[in-house]
Amino acid sequence: MKDNYNKSIQFRCITCGDTDFDFKDDKAWIKCNRCGKEYNGGYYELVELNQENINQELEKNKEEIGKDLQKEMTDMFKKAFKGNKNIKFK
Repeated sequence: MKDNYNKSIQFRCITCGDTDFDFKDDKAWIKCNRCGKEYNGGYYELVELNQENINQELEKNKEEIGKDLQKEMTDMFKKAFKGNKNIKFK
């Protein structure tokens, strides 16, 4: 299995869909560079507004982890029962 399943999600402006933002160092205020939409709630407001995209990425990640885990478990059992003629894996 992979050691790292970190993903980065690109936030999008809710007005124009662009991903280019200007922000203060503490990310308490963010502004879209394309349309000028200001997010006075900063980072947390963008997280809330992009929650659907975040959830989609989480579902993809869950599927990937599930497939990797299933493959690893199958390989582990195949190795454990190697040479046993009564147990077969497909």
